[in-house]
Amino acid sequence: MKPNILVVLADDMGWGDLGCYGSKIPTPHIDALAEGGVRATDAHSASAVCTPSRYALMTGRYAWRGPLKNFVLMGHGPALIEPTRPTLASVLRDAGYATGAFGKWHLGLGWRHRDGSVRDAFAPGAALHDDVETDFGTDIDYTAPVTGGPTALGFDRFFGIAGSLDMPPYAFIDQDRTVGVPDREKEHYLTEQRPGLQVPGFREDGADVRFVAEAVRWLGTVPTDQPFLCYVTPSAPHRPNVPPDVVRGRSGLGDRADGVCLVDWAVGELVAAIDARGQRDNTLVIVTSDNGAPMIFTDDGDVAVHRPNGDWRGQKGDLWDGGHREPFVAHWPGRIPAGTVLDAPVCLTDVLPTVAAAASIPLPPGAAEDGRDLFGALAGTAAPPPADRPIVHHSLGGRFALRAGRWKAVFATGSGGGFSEPSIDALFASGSGKAHSNPPWDADHPVGQLYDVYADPGETTDRWATEPAVVAALYTQLREICRDESSGLPFDVAVSA
Repeated sequence: MKPNILVVLADDMGWGDLGCYGSKIPTPHIDALAEGGVRATDAHSASAVCTPSRYALMTGRYAWRGPLKNFVLMGHGPALIEPTRPTLASVLRDAGYATGAFGKWHLGLGWRHRDGSVRDAFAPGAALHDDVETDFGTDIDYTAPVTGGPTALGFDRFFGIAGSLDMPPYAFIDQDRTVGVPDREKEHYLTEQRPGLQVPGFREDGADVRFVAEAVRWLGTVPTDQPFLCYVTPSAPHRPNVPPDVVRGRSGLGDRADGVCLVDWAVGELVAAIDARGQRDNTLVIVTSDNGAPMIFTDDGDVAVHRPNGDWRGQKGDLWDGGHREPFVAHWPGRIPAGTVLDAPVCLTDVLPTVAAAASIPLPPGAAEDGRDLFGALAGTAAPPPADRPIVHHSLGGRFALRAGRWKAVFATGSGGGFSEPSIDALFASGSGKAHSNPPWDADHPVGQLYDVYADPGETTDRWATEPAVVAALYTQLREICRDESSGLPFDVAVSA
């Protein structure tokens, strides 16, 4: 029988948040999976923010190949994945899997507006970035089903939310309809929440508990002779941090750290449900995160006491490693050797081809163009990816970096339009989605950063000026990967060796 697949994708959980990566936060369930399986030390999301990162995991391709070139979608953003594109869910469903998704979607939905229109992310000149007014929701017909979401992309079952818990609409979505009608302005705004509509009685502190309950309930409906894909995406530890009673106070480090405990609790509940089905030995479990943790919000905890991104420079949104280096744990008894540490470069674009290989499912032509099958490396039956495997990093502001072996070229100044200084204070002030805080890396501003990440993993010594040949080679390599300027990378910058 083909293996069951459980993928848990946390929201804003940094490389340094788990006990098995050296954290003080108690995460016994995930630590046990790492002890019994493999822990990757050099895993990266495909973007330093959530929508493009989730796009990459679901499709195996970088999001900038599609219409989203920077920033993220808001809760009413249009559906970002074409219905014909192979996804993790559709590939497994077509091979006979039951497929369920539970939690944060954040890849856009086809909301019907009161005038009957539905936004199309692929229409010429389509606007993807909403301001407060357009995202509020008063012009949405919430009695109509959404289109282009999980159930249109290969999932039999979906229960979750449209975006993050800081975005309207403040309502659950069951399959393709909201649970209730968001018909009133949010009654009580929590930290960083955006204005919008809610359904009566919506409570953020119950969201992740409900997602897990729905996932466990769904697992109980899947015949034991049918393999399943269970994709669970908690809102924790993304803001607002409102841990429920089941974990409140568990970390001793504040609400955000309790949110990490909530992710660990969710993993424990899901694994227990699989154990109750007698299917642990035939289940591949992957636990990871969509991007690095933010470190600019003082009420999230004291970063001098707990560094959520470990010792890596930067944070969510940045091109420095703190923005995109992720925890990545995989467990499959008897197939993945216990206690393994994988130091080879990994990217979340690899999840789709790796899962397909684990299930012996051939990928459709053209699928997962930016991913690699890592199952042999995880299982110890094949060599890991070469150390010089190129991985493209992408920032909140839409800037690029390329890591290949010991060298990492950042084609931007500062954080690349991330959360670190120079900040993103004016990044989207005009509503145009174009960065304003930092000059773009282009023919008029051909200045970037280069780091030897073997000798200088903290990215403290910029070698751009002293290694022009390395910069030129990495720029050439990045252009070959991007293929054309529709990616958002300028192709006309003079970089000489």
